[in-house]
Amino acid sequence: MPTIEQNQAVWNEASNKEWQDRGDAWSTAWGGVHSQWFGTILTRIHAFIPTETILEIAAGFGRWTQFLRHYTSRLIVVDLAEQCIEACRRRFHDCTGISCHVNDGKSLEMVPEDSISFVFSFDSLVHADADVIEAYLNQLANKLTRNGVGFIHHSNLGSYTTGTPKALPPGFKNPHWRSQNVSARLFEEYCERAGLQCIAQEVINWGGDILNDCFSVFTTRDSKWSRPNRIFENRRFMDEANRLSQLANLYSLE
Repeated sequence: MPTIEQNQAVWNEASNKEWQDRGDAWSTAWGGVHSQWFGTILTRIHAFIPTETILEIAAGFGRWTQFLRHYTSRLIVVDLAEQCIEACRRRFHDCTGISCHVNDGKSLEMVPEDSISFVFSFDSLVHADADVIEAYLNQLANKLTRNGVGFIHHSNLGSYTTGTPKALPPGFKNPHWRSQNVSARLFEEYCERAGLQCIAQEVINWGGDILNDCFSVFTTRDSKWSRPNRIFENRRFMDEANRLSQLANLYSLE
């Protein structure tokens, strides 16, 4: 399973070819970064932005930071890889209201309490194990404002593990390096323990047929957004990506 040390080693590797285009290649299936943002991400978070202060966890080289900065007056960017934060500082050096911080993979000590109105992480914490997810949620319970909301993309591969200790069934593949001990249900439990309320979970088939990922939306218990959790198994998520790719190609000026 991807430990903090493994994540630091991979994403801090200077020769990592994934950073040659600032990570944009990961949006190829959607027809590009802009198509994925406006077609897949923004449609899911538009109810919560623009807002006063946004926290982005595991920002990489700023693939989504470039969009988020237009929806807030203050954007706090956190990543465990120093080279990622240095890349974001260079990329957004002339942008006001953005602060970038290297953390240890779990800590949000640089974030003031009761200050975050929206926390966001996409296509990064899928590689984080349960201890990381739990640590972040425990801290976010104090970092979010009363009506603050979170949107976190995480692994659901843990829902397929069996046995003691839990492991994936023989022959079960994990080509996208997802955490094997995180699931939608566990994320909801961590929210409850932290004093948060999970209000929506979309379980998806990222890059294949199994429901290996989840988008979880959560808020504080006394938030105006608070409600019983709504869960949707979206087994056609990649159909959405394919459609957006076709539209991006149709309307591209290149």
